[in-house]
Amino acid sequence: MSNLITIKVTPGGEPDTIQKAIEALPADSSVPARILLSAGTWCEKIELLRPNTIIEGAGADKTEIVWDDGAYAVLPDGSRRRTFRTATLRCAADHITLRRLTVTNSAAPREKVGQTIALYVNGDGFLAESCRFISNQDTVFLAPLPKAVIEPGGFTGPDENTPRRPQRHTFRKCTIEGDVDFIFGGAAAWFESCELISKDEREDKSKPYAGYVCAPSTPQNQTYGFVFKSCRFLNANCPQGSVYVGRPWRSDARITLLSCGLDDHIAEGWFDDWQKPESHERTRFCEYGCWGPGHLRRKVPYMQTLTPDEAAAITYDAFLAAPLDGIPT
Repeated sequence: MSNLITIKVTPGGEPDTIQKAIEALPADSSVPARILLSAGTWCEKIELLRPNTIIEGAGADKTEIVWDDGAYAVLPDGSRRRTFRTATLRCAADHITLRRLTVTNSAAPREKVGQTIALYVNGDGFLAESCRFISNQDTVFLAPLPKAVIEPGGFTGPDENTPRRPQRHTFRKCTIEGDVDFIFGGAAAWFESCELISKDEREDKSKPYAGYVCAPSTPQNQTYGFVFKSCRFLNANCPQGSVYVGRPWRSDARITLLSCGLDDHIAEGWFDDWQKPESHERTRFCEYGCWGPGHLRRKVPYMQTLTPDEAAAITYDAFLAAPLDGIPT
């Protein structure tokens, strides 16, 4: 793009922080812009509210953005921070791209700090390529939020009172690490050639462990929820058979696995109903061509194995063309 505006951020340079670089970008967001980050660790809590913006690092193993906010923290007014104010990097605009960097929420352990979002996305056309997102519970949030809150104050944060918008997000060749619901939200999201790493980072490992990779809240009439193609569900240190591929944050949740590898941490049944028996009729959990020791485990009766023709029809082009209809309830 010949009109791409680029700002480089290096330690000791000007600007010397990512947030300063974002604030220095042109106000005219129709002009695409790129922030290039040098190698190093950037200890910042960042908000990117400008559309058509790229943040690119020197490599996921070289450039890291890290912060350490947890949901249980008590703020000066006496309230809890709660989940949706914990994000290390909040991308709240359309057509934002992240490349070749790591985003970490380092607050731990989960029993003491609560939920810890690394990446918060609320904008259509989001793309992450060759990135790594690291936390424990709720690592990556993919908006929209549901319309209705279950727990009073549960949506406290920057978008609790904003209009909910259907949106699509794409992750390619990314690594996402966590333990409980570490990919969650109402977006239609496509994950291709990604690694989803489950880990048990509790201080007290004396009690039985249960982990969950996904917690979608897919709108009722939306064709796709979370689609994983040629991904690996990997086990860092979890007990065998202790991690579920997903559970429904809302009962119309959709998860599709295409040609994915599942390690031995995947639990019997693959999916947990989150004590929502109505989800047995309303969810759409399906797979085709998966493999690995976790694949051999028994599936829940309401999970579908796709036919070859059904699986072949689920392409990235079809994902992009499918209408986005509705907001999760």
